[in-house]
Parts: sequence; structure tokens; C-alpha cells
Amino acid sequence: MALRKLLRKRQAAHQTDELRAPPVAPPVVHPPQKVMRAGWASDVGRQRSVNEDAVLVVQAFQEGHDALEPFGLFIVADGMGGHKEGEVVSALAVRTAAHHILQQFYLTSLCCREHNAGQASIIEILEEAVNLANTTVTAAVPGGGTTLICALVMGRRVYLANVGDSRAYIVSPQGLEQVTRDHSLVDRLVEMGQLTAEEAAMHPQKNVLYRAVGQGGTLEVDTFVRSVPAGHHLLLCTDGLWGMVAEAEMASIIAQSPSPQEAGDALVAAANRAGGRDNISAIIVEFPLADGD
Repeated sequence: MALRKLLRKRQAAHQTDELRAPPVAPPVVHPPQKVMRAGWASDVGRQRSVNEDAVLVVQAFQEGHDALEPFGLFIVADGMGGHKEGEVVSALAVRTAAHHILQQFYLTSLCCREHNAGQASIIEILEEAVNLANTTVTAAVPGGGTTLICALVMGRRVYLANVGDSRAYIVSPQGLEQVTRDHSLVDRLVEMGQLTAEEAAMHPQKNVLYRAVGQGGTLEVDTFVRSVPAGHHLLLCTDGLWGMVAEAEMASIIAQSPSPQEAGDALVAAANRAGGRDNISAIIVEFPLADGD
């Protein structure tokens, strides 16, 4: 009899403990990423006293009736070493180009959807922006110079305008694909078959540009239009990164980083570990895995 009472007490106590125990939370299921994410980093490096790079990032999203596609404007400029006030020139070029693009394209699209710029018009706006930056720099800082690369993103569509040797890459699981081409003397010699890529990398004049903002006159601007697949990245960077870190390592860092911002920080750290001979700047844009962006 006493044994039965003891068993009943233990059973009752066990049932009470089960009632008091907190319920097990179901696993958290995060919705698929639906918007682009961006990260950026800029560093003086290990051998320069001033950071002559400039970076600009603008993102906009609209939800609701007749929503616009996610918008991004990403700009990188590298003030040319040895030229007057490189840090002033790069910042001025970035701000001038951004003001023109936002005013002529995005602000107009907010109030006048029926007048949205088509593909040709977007390219024309980007070309105008780079040439306006060139005119502004030439007047404000005679003798100054900078590279300039602008990327306008609408949804998965990327519109690029470039002068100089700052680069744009599409980053896929297979590695990096360079979209832009460098406007350097050694790159021109490689195109003409007078230098190999290996010789160009070691050439004493590899940083000499034949096309850059600040040279005066009307610039010939390279433009590109690309559709970026889901889950891929866009990388904009100065030669302080691509000249110090191999493309395979850059691709690996971006693929293994949990976020674009962590990728940017890791890329700068890698360039500094390699010697950090120049200023280092990078913008990484991650395109969503989910449709409907």
C-alpha cells in the first residue's frame, strides 16, 4: 500500500514538472532575402598618410501601390597619386556625379513614373554625370585627377559608367568576372599584344592612366549594362584592392562572408596583410536570392 502511494506521488510530481516546463520553440525560418544589401569599406592602407579614395552609397526602397524597383547608386573614385589634392578631387567627383544622377533619374522617377528613363537614357545620364564631374574638377582643382566608376542598380539590372582603373566585377560561385577595362597605358599595351598580363603587373608605369576625370575636354566614358543573377554580387574597387589581392582570394572572401559589410572589411584586411601599398576601397552589393525584388 505504501509503495503504491509513493509511485502515485512520483507520477503526479512528474506530470506537474511537464506542465511547468516551457514549450519548445519551433525553429526560426527566415524569409528569403528580397532586397539587395550593400557593404563598403575604405582604408588608407599601410604606406600612405592620406586616403585619396572616395566612396558613395545610396539605396532606396518603396513599398505600396505602383512600387518602384529597389534602387541603388554606388560610386568609387581614386584620387590619382602625385596629382594635386587627390582626396579633394575624388570627393568632388563623387558628389558631383551623384547629384546629377539622383536629380536627373531617381528624383524624377519618384514623381513622374510615366517619364521613367529607358535604358538608353540611363546610360546618357551616367555619361553626363561623369563628364560633369570632369568639368567641375578641371575648373575647381586644375591639375587634379581621379578615377570614377558609377553603378546605378534597378532591381537586378546594373548600369555602369567608368573612366580610369577602378574596377567593377560580377562575383559568382565560379569566381570574378571583370566587367570594366582599365584605362592605363600598360593595359593598352596588353590589348595591343605588346605586353603580357604578367609583364603588365610588374611594369613600372602600370599606374599611369590615359583617361581620367580632370583631364579636361570631353571624356570618352565606357558604359556597360548587365543583369546580375540571383545570389551573385557586384564588386566595385580601387587598385589598392585588386592590385594587392588575387581575384581568386577576393572571390573566396566574398563567398565566405556572412554579409556584404563583413566582406568589405575582410577585403581591406587582406589588402593590408599583402602590404597595403595604396589606399583601399570596395563596395559589395549582394543581389537577393528571392524573386520579386
